[in-house]
Amino acid sequence: MKQAKFQSPTGMHDVLPETQKYFQRIYNVVENMANFYGFKRIDTPIVENAELFSRGVGISTDIVQKQMYIFKTRGDDFLALRPEGTAPVMRSFFQHGMFNLPQPLKLWYFGPFFRAENPQAGRYRQFWQIGLEVLEEQNPAVDAQMIQIFYNILQELKIKNLIIEVNSIGDSQCRPYYKKLLSNYLRARESALCGDCKKRFRKNPLRVLDCKDEKCQQIKSQAPQILDHLCDECNSHFKEVLELLEEVGLPYRLNSYLVRGLDYYTKTVFEIFTETITKNKDQEGEQGDESRKSLALGGGGRYDALAKLIGKKDVPAVGGALGVERIIQAMKAIPVKFPAEPNPHVFLAQLGSLAKRKSLKLFEDFRKERILIAESFGRDSLKFQLNKANKLGARYVLIIGQKEALEGMVIVKDMESGKQDNVKIEKVVSEIKRKLKRHK
Repeated sequence: MKQAKFQSPTGMHDVLPETQKYFQRIYNVVENMANFYGFKRIDTPIVENAELFSRGVGISTDIVQKQMYIFKTRGDDFLALRPEGTAPVMRSFFQHGMFNLPQPLKLWYFGPFFRAENPQAGRYRQFWQIGLEVLEEQNPAVDAQMIQIFYNILQELKIKNLIIEVNSIGDSQCRPYYKKLLSNYLRARESALCGDCKKRFRKNPLRVLDCKDEKCQQIKSQAPQILDHLCDECNSHFKEVLELLEEVGLPYRLNSYLVRGLDYYTKTVFEIFTETITKNKDQEGEQGDESRKSLALGGGGRYDALAKLIGKKDVPAVGGALGVERIIQAMKAIPVKFPAEPNPHVFLAQLGSLAKRKSLKLFEDFRKERILIAESFGRDSLKFQLNKANKLGARYVLIIGQKEALEGMVIVKDMESGKQDNVKIEKVVSEIKRKLKRHK
């Protein structure tokens, strides 16, 4: 087949009708969960001032350095397609004086985001995320509850083999000392780092810990661990988070090199994965070792430092996001069963222009009574319309021709028995309601 002249931009995809049911299922679960935990919906613009992200997310991050879509407006403003949702929420918090509202403030969002990444399975340049944020709250119990909410959402979506990785990256009191230790460690191994990390470790050595390059992974595995260098406050905060996770029975594991890719995080950071476990077979066909493949579904953490970077006051906060496309990828692997779409019990067939006019009005009468009805207004062939009604499984076909339209009548055909009755057009809705009720 000849390729269409125009294609969707690289890394951006259409959400086709067969995928919409996944989006709707995810949205419904998230909305119900958010409502239960007291979150309110917020929508921020798809474009923001580019400086919001260079300040908030971090000038040395891959997002700002490589992945943001930035453009200049006719008014000489530099705007960016939003690459993430937390900084816009904090901007909105200050802009609209939400610090005057009862605190803590709980907000959630669901929408598209944009990053100029290399497209691959489950990773797009336009992608959808679910985000939850709690502002003006510093208790470690909220960190644990945030992790629990994301875990609950994924469980509600029937995703199996979930595992939480969690770490603390300290704060402005203890992190500078750790960064100095890490920088000294990396400097002695600079020649073995990948090209990106040679630049990263001079600006922010924590970025090296987030690198997925195999060479850098090996170097990272022997690097100093931040958990050994937390200040008393950060250590106490993290200890309580872990105790709370254990109390509610969440399956977590410590990852002392987990830092997340954004500069605004402090203290608790987390990621949630689903693991696929495959039994390998040896040369004789016997069961051998297990292989595990992980798919990252989302993550987040505490970001007490963000507000001061873009606003005028400190705002303790914690939040995170889940990737919708990643969740759908996991749901399709299960696979998830969806209820069959309801078939219309009634089909409205018409012949001629006057019959069409009467049929349009009658169709709306059925809609108002919430009776599912199908039609084929673009066709005049009765044979075609009856065949379509048969394929849809309609029990009754309403036929309006020129004669019926003039007389104000409708032919009601029972598709099972073949019996036909003439009914006045103003009484056909109540007659069909009576017949459908009888067949329930």
